[in-house]
Amino acid sequence: MVTQRQRLHSELPESTLWTYAGHFPGPTIEVRSGKQLRISWSNEIEGEFPLVAVQGPLADAPAGRPGRELDRTGYSIIDGVADLPAWTVVHLHGARTNAGNDGWAHNAGLAGTSQLAEYQNRQQAMPLWYHDHAMAITRFNVHTGLAGMYLIRDDEEDALGLPHGDHEIPLIITDRNLDIDPATQSLTGQLLFKVPALPNGTLIPFTGPFTLVNGVIWPHLDVDARWYRFRLLNAANSRFYTLNLVDEHDQPVNEAVRLIGTDGGLLPAPAELPANGLTVAPAERFDVLIDFSRFKGQKLRLRNADPQLGSVEPDLMEFRVDGRAKHDPFTLPEKISTSYTRLVHGSTLPEDHDHVWVALLLNAEGHPEMWDLQEVDADPGGPGIIQLQDPNGGLKTFRMTGRLFDDTTGIFIDHDRWAVWNLVHVANGGPAHPIHIHLTEFQALFRRSFTTTFDQATERTTAPIDGFADIPLEKYEEGWKDTIIVRPGQWVSVAGQFGGGTGEFMFHCHILDHEDEGMMRPFVVHPPEVAKFHVHPGGGHHHDAA
Repeated sequence: MVTQRQRLHSELPESTLWTYAGHFPGPTIEVRSGKQLRISWSNEIEGEFPLVAVQGPLADAPAGRPGRELDRTGYSIIDGVADLPAWTVVHLHGARTNAGNDGWAHNAGLAGTSQLAEYQNRQQAMPLWYHDHAMAITRFNVHTGLAGMYLIRDDEEDALGLPHGDHEIPLIITDRNLDIDPATQSLTGQLLFKVPALPNGTLIPFTGPFTLVNGVIWPHLDVDARWYRFRLLNAANSRFYTLNLVDEHDQPVNEAVRLIGTDGGLLPAPAELPANGLTVAPAERFDVLIDFSRFKGQKLRLRNADPQLGSVEPDLMEFRVDGRAKHDPFTLPEKISTSYTRLVHGSTLPEDHDHVWVALLLNAEGHPEMWDLQEVDADPGGPGIIQLQDPNGGLKTFRMTGRLFDDTTGIFIDHDRWAVWNLVHVANGGPAHPIHIHLTEFQALFRRSFTTTFDQATERTTAPIDGFADIPLEKYEEGWKDTIIVRPGQWVSVAGQFGGGTGEFMFHCHILDHEDEGMMRPFVVHPPEVAKFHVHPGGGHHHDAA
């Protein structure tokens, strides 16, 4: 990790960044499945923190404009950011590895220290990514430039003959803001972390007016008239993108696009994009094929159909298609992954598995929170209680057992055991959360809407949550994932097997501002033989196999 000067656009001055190996984004690391890799992540960063961080009034929507505008009423420097040291820890997102290699947020190191990590890579072909995960300052560290891609290859992927070499390209999407020179009113290269603030002081997550692909603002790519494979990653702090491929008349041409993989590997068959475009939340990855052969000599654009919270330009990048016909050895197969299995209760998902319950909510101050829940026999009264009418029959009552990262650890899972995580977003409105669970790939079992009865002021439900209705999953949502969107008034259930590593891991919202401000909790994976000897709050080890 080193300090580096880099132009984010050909017409901009250089920006000071913190980078992996001098590149933003960091180098793409490619490995073979089953072949171990050891990396010494060496913190050799020099100089002051390269962000200017400011907050402004919510009504002014400051995220949508460049420049810090400190002369305007209500703008101020966010205290303390400029004083931050280079305190970093690397998390390989999506990796199955022992907890000591996973980038535990408290285990960050200062300049002059190294983090030695071992990655077994005993996983199928899939796109991972690496980024900083330092406690309470992940949003700032990643924003300086500390993110990169990591691709696992295997024989199943090789056999498909997918576009490769110059025809396989990572597309790492981020957004940024830049300062303005008060004298000339021109953009400087200075990274600007500018966010709105609520009246209670809560900061709204960062979104910036400039979209970057592979570290460049609004780039173009010259492509041959043939199939390409793009490894898409949303590495933004908080911005969701809804992506469409559009032609020179601004008409979507998504029929030329096929999804063949998600966070955790290849799909069983190519999937078409949803009618309104592909929504990609922070940390989600998609394996995308585009057939440019039908667009000879044309210019296509990757466009964000949902530029919420202000963006100077909805287009992310332009593809300039060569006018000549090109021989293409690739034809789209009907099947992609032959090893893929859809999880079904009682067969591919064993009946004997753990249940984890997590609530997403807005607390009494209106701040997003995430609670560990423990099922209890009856409502003990007071705050921190959530009841729901189980669609399968019966009333479930839960009490909150942890809400901040450093509260007691309450989730313990046996190594190699399957666990079903129930993510219930009980807030009445508020943001959607992309929830990431370390050490596993999971599949979504269902997505249900409901009518919430959660009372923000008393931090409890006023009556059992009910009115459940199934929301059909998109075909690609049946793929292997490690990050999934949970919207207000939704219950999303996912199932994963927790193997390939043991120790204490994290799960959290991947809106980095939310993660830093409390939406992150620990869980432990340990051998079942050890579990019987382990005493922890709540009366020792306990399996809820309900």
